[in-house]
Amino acid sequence: MKTPIVSFLKSYQEKSPVRMHMPGHKGAGILGFEGMDLTEIYGADELFAAEGIIKESEQNASNLFGCPTYYSTQGSTLCIQTMCTILCQDAKSKGKKPKILAGRNAHRSFIHAAALLDFEIEWLYGNSDYLSCKIHAEDLEKAIIESLPTAVYLTNPDYLGNLLDIKSLASVCKKHNVLLAIDNAHGAYLRFLKDSLYPIDLGADLCCDSAHKTLPVLTGGAYLHLSDSLNQVWKNDVKHFMEYFSSTSPSYLIMASLDAANEVLDTTFKNSLFECIQRVDGSKNTLVQHGYTILSGEPMKITISTKEFGYTGNEIANLLMECDIYPEFYDSDYIVLMPSPYNTKDDLKRLETCLCGIEGKPILVNKPPKLEQSKKAMNVRQALFSSSITLDVSKSLGQVCSSVTVSCPPAILPVIPGEVISESSIEVMKYYGIETVRVVKE
Repeated sequence: MKTPIVSFLKSYQEKSPVRMHMPGHKGAGILGFEGMDLTEIYGADELFAAEGIIKESEQNASNLFGCPTYYSTQGSTLCIQTMCTILCQDAKSKGKKPKILAGRNAHRSFIHAAALLDFEIEWLYGNSDYLSCKIHAEDLEKAIIESLPTAVYLTNPDYLGNLLDIKSLASVCKKHNVLLAIDNAHGAYLRFLKDSLYPIDLGADLCCDSAHKTLPVLTGGAYLHLSDSLNQVWKNDVKHFMEYFSSTSPSYLIMASLDAANEVLDTTFKNSLFECIQRVDGSKNTLVQHGYTILSGEPMKITISTKEFGYTGNEIANLLMECDIYPEFYDSDYIVLMPSPYNTKDDLKRLETCLCGIEGKPILVNKPPKLEQSKKAMNVRQALFSSSITLDVSKSLGQVCSSVTVSCPPAILPVIPGEVISESSIEVMKYYGIETVRVVKE
């Protein structure tokens, strides 16, 4: 498979050109890779008006993913904003006011998109804890019948690696003529499993992937995918919608990494992924035999529920970092490790050795406080754009939240902008170490 963006950048660099254009380093910066860092000069195409090398590269990606695919150099955040725009415009084209039924563990970029686009949200809590929002088909159907949304938005996989039954959920959405959008930021690789678990393959209408999370792509590289049927309606508008939120200076280094990844995905990645999953399964078995509790879910995450081993996730993470092993995420209850085919056998062996060198202790029985549903005082847009002040969480009872309280990962937010802060939400924030919260200024 050709890599047209990479080929152009290399060819341009080899000319030793006089760069009377941006960026200011002129290809001779101190990091060593500046020679391939360009702007939208002649021949380099334009990301949001692609007619040349970028269009060719995106078509290669589309062939690999089996659906129309668009690049983002601003992560899944830009893709989520664009998905929400499509959902809103689709509703309006049908004479409806946009109302999105969303899993409560939505990423903060979804909340911000709601403020910018001013759409209504109805929340799905499902069978949830702080990081997960397990929605079943029968629960979704009931919620659709009760709230009459114009679209459904879910996060899958979640940060702990839990997978929803997208096929059944998509079937419910199609039955009720409701679009299904999936934040698949952690699941780009799911397309390349022996049996695809990719949202579009399972019936979703659109989804986004953070390519950089699980594929050999630079940080910020992401994909927006549409089903063939939805793309037929919106293909002339997708890039236009992306421009609403995007920088006018997209990174060519990130685009080049997306382009280069196409060749890898087309050739070696499936075999590498299969072999890596086997090694990861072996590591999981070793850890279970040592006494750890490993959550089931997607194959490329090792999620340990640490309290059954007598430690908080923070404590295990600190012990790992003393071994120069750095986890993706940890809190009081869990530690999340994200291997990929580009971790070596030695990497996994070091992980096993470090974790198995820790002796188990009596189970820690304290659990996260139960989160009750909060009362809504105003919509997200009103709250985010209101005058606000910062308060200690302990002094925020009864105030209206004006900002997202959790930066990352996508999680069950203790309180959403526009909701009244309750005793329950205060307990949850304190449990997870959130010390301050922004509230609407009275």
